[in-house]
Amino acid sequence: QVQLVESGGGLVQAGGSLRLSCAASGSIFTIGTMGWYRQAPGKQRESVATISRDGYTNYADSVKGRFRISRDDAKKTVDLQMDSLKPEETGVYYCNVDRAGTARGPQYDTWGQGTQVTVSS
Repeated sequence: QVQLVESGGGLVQAGGSLRLSCAASGSIFTIGTMGWYRQAPGKQRESVATISRDGYTNYADSVKGRFRISRDDAKKTVDLQMDSLKPEETGVYYCNVDRAGTARGPQYDTWGQGTQVTVSS
């Protein structure tokens, strides 16, 4: 079974930077699109950035030019570099894999446990 573990969250002042990392584990043969999502207090979870197997990236309009998503398929990781952070970007950041090929067959829509990012003003 695929498991995702996020790291790198924390407290940062507005304008600062953080780098989030997510590592996938399990008997994984292939990983599809990987992504980062954010859930702010009292709001629905929203997409921040995704990256496909062939490296195609997609960003929320609000983070374009400040965030960068990258993946390392050999290490089964996906990172999110976040620069010029804003207080409204405070929330829990979740890692997601839309589809993973495993020894037991495909596994869909896997989520990590989340990592807290707090941006102080």
